[in-house]
Amino acid sequence: MKILLTGASGQLGYELARSLQSVGEVIAVDRQRMDLGNLDQVRSVIRAIRPTLIVNPAAYTAVDQAEQEPELAMRINGEAPGVMAQEAARLGAAMIHYSTDYVFDGSKEGAYTEDDVPNPLSVYGRSKLAGEQAVQEAGIAHLILRTSWVYGLRGKNFLMTMRRLAMERDVLRIVADQHGAPTWCRTIADTTANIIVQLTSVDDNSSAWQAASGLYHLTAQGQTTWFGFTQAIMAGLGEINIPQLLPITSNDYPLPAVRPMNSVLSCDRLQKRFCRLPDWQSALTLCQS
Repeated sequence: MKILLTGASGQLGYELARSLQSVGEVIAVDRQRMDLGNLDQVRSVIRAIRPTLIVNPAAYTAVDQAEQEPELAMRINGEAPGVMAQEAARLGAAMIHYSTDYVFDGSKEGAYTEDDVPNPLSVYGRSKLAGEQAVQEAGIAHLILRTSWVYGLRGKNFLMTMRRLAMERDVLRIVADQHGAPTWCRTIADTTANIIVQLTSVDDNSSAWQAASGLYHLTAQGQTTWFGFTQAIMAGLGEINIPQLLPITSNDYPLPAVRPMNSVLSCDRLQKRFCRLPDWQSALTLCQS
C-alpha cells in the first residue's frame, strides 16, 4: 500500500508518520511540498505519487484567525479535501480525512452522534463541514474521522500552552463551562493505523473499505472541561510550583470565533466496528510520562 500523508509537520501528521510505517509505504508531505492553499499543486502532487490511500490530517487550524481569513480557511479545509477526493476517484484510491467537533453548535444535551445534524458556529467549523461534504460527494471509499480537543507534545495545543504558562504565571484563569474529551494525537494516529490494518487484511479489501466507508467519531472516552483538563495537566507536572487555577465562564474569555459549549462526541459507532478507545485521563498520563 502506498500512503500519501499530508501535513507531516503538524502534531497529528507527525504521529501518523510514525504509526503508519508498519502499514505501508508512507510518503509524507508537508506544506512546502503540498500547500493545501494551492489546489493545482495538490492535484499535481497526487498525480505524481499515485497513492492507493490518501490520509489527510492537514488543515487550517487557526480557529480565531479564520474569522479574518474565511476564503483561505475554506480553500484549505473545504476545497482541498474535495480535490484530494476527486483525484482519489481517478486513481481508485481510498481516503481518510479528519474533521472536528466544531461542526456542531454545542447546544445538544448529551453526546453528539454521527447522525446529528451539524450546525457550525464559526468560519473554521463551516470550512471543516464543507470538507466532509466534499469527500462524501466524491463517491470514493473513505473514512471521515471527527475528533476533538487534540493535544500532544509538539506544536501549538492546549497541553503545551498550559505547560508553558505553569512556568510563567502564578494564577491561571481557565474556562470551566465548555465540555469535551481531550484527545492525544497519538491515540488518533494509532487508532487510524489499527483501522487500516483491519480493512486491508481481508482477502477482498476493496469491498471491506466500501462497506466501512462513512463518518466516525474518534475521541478519547469520558469528558471534562478545559478547567478539569488543566487540573489534570498540572497534576502530571510533578514537583514544579503549580499556579493557582481559577474557573471562569466562556463569557469571561471572549474570542473572535464562538466555541461549542458541548463538544462531547459519541464514539460508539467506531468502537463497535473497529476497536476500543482509551479514556482521556489514561491517555494524558501516558503522554506526560
